[in-house]
Amino acid sequence: MTALENRQPGDVRMRGFTRRTTLADALDWLDAHTGPLASEAAPLEDVCGRVLAEEIRSEVSVPGFSRSMMDGYALRAGETEGAGPYNRLPLAVIGESMPGQPFEGAVAAGEAVRIMTGAALPEGADAVLPVERVEAAGERILVLAAVSPGQHVGRVGEDITAGSVVFQAGRRLRPQDIGVLSSIGLARVAVVRRPRVRIVVTGNELLPAGSRPEGCRIADSNGPMLRALIERDGGLAINPGIVPDSSEAILEAMRTEADLVLVSGGSSVGQEDHAAAMVIKHGTLPIHGIAIRPSSPTGLGLLDGRVVVLLPGNPVACLCAYDFFGGRAVRRLGGRPSDWPYRRVSLPLARKIASTVGRDEYLRVRLVDGGVEPVAIGGSSVLSSTSRADGFVVIPCDSEGYPAGTPVTVYLYDP
Repeated sequence: MTALENRQPGDVRMRGFTRRTTLADALDWLDAHTGPLASEAAPLEDVCGRVLAEEIRSEVSVPGFSRSMMDGYALRAGETEGAGPYNRLPLAVIGESMPGQPFEGAVAAGEAVRIMTGAALPEGADAVLPVERVEAAGERILVLAAVSPGQHVGRVGEDITAGSVVFQAGRRLRPQDIGVLSSIGLARVAVVRRPRVRIVVTGNELLPAGSRPEGCRIADSNGPMLRALIERDGGLAINPGIVPDSSEAILEAMRTEADLVLVSGGSSVGQEDHAAAMVIKHGTLPIHGIAIRPSSPTGLGLLDGRVVVLLPGNPVACLCAYDFFGGRAVRRLGGRPSDWPYRRVSLPLARKIASTVGRDEYLRVRLVDGGVEPVAIGGSSVLSSTSRADGFVVIPCDSEGYPAGTPVTVYLYDP
């Protein structure tokens, strides 16, 4: 039986797409089938960049003791009233308080304790007199200036009070957040589990990534690109190598244990595009063909209860489809915001751009002399065009393009 005779009902191979789903409808379907994964407890040193699965409420105050904010002398503020260069008031120095080594006694009238920044304020003292406002005189000091109660003293809970909410669930943790979590005594934190993403790269014409191209065979560029994108978006990439162009091999690869499957190649309508047929046969493929350029063959479906995103094999189209769908799925599964992680700028077009009504267009652009100009309108296999580009512009489906001078939103590839 020939490949054409063996087509499954609904198989689009070799007959083209009868219709294309709108971008908005495709995104709605994707959002309905992706959401944050379950939480897991992770050690503090491993949670930077992860997403909190639950709110963090401190059980302690930080600091838990009153401490000096200056090097100087802990004393009773009332003892300094009226002090000045011409009215030097003597106080007896009865000890010292160092960080982690507090003074054990109490400060009484006429006394002071030498204290370092960060050290605990001794009992009886209510202020710190900076060292530059003091003149040493043997076992005593001469006070040269007055201080008020609480001056130069960090109060209990000045940073964090016990019982307060430190971070809300859904927060992506930054390096400084890790410091805060450590300061309240947390060694492990509940975070959203990082999604495991199986990359299925197909194509008998492909050589392993990093190989020198030879003859009619080319090195895999989509695999390493997708791995980097997935890791940027907080996922764990699984890519053991190129999968042969056969239904059985592709189906087996798609059924590897993972939370999301991204297939590069095999998504279109050619005789060797097996991925779509396998998803249709063993799962569902409600979306195949989307009204976007340059990624119209993209498919979205379910296999064994997991979302499968069929990405075009052409590298630029693969990047575009990942930006629209693959990355969004990775971020949503990991608890991150759905939207693109790209910085945005609004700049005028240096020259007009044209588009076809009825499809959204992903246009690579450069920033030149304060304006925006296209790098390439077509050429979905010219991956280097994305390296030459500073970012991209999305032209909506109801637009025929824009004249020169029109302000457009540019999504910048660089952070």
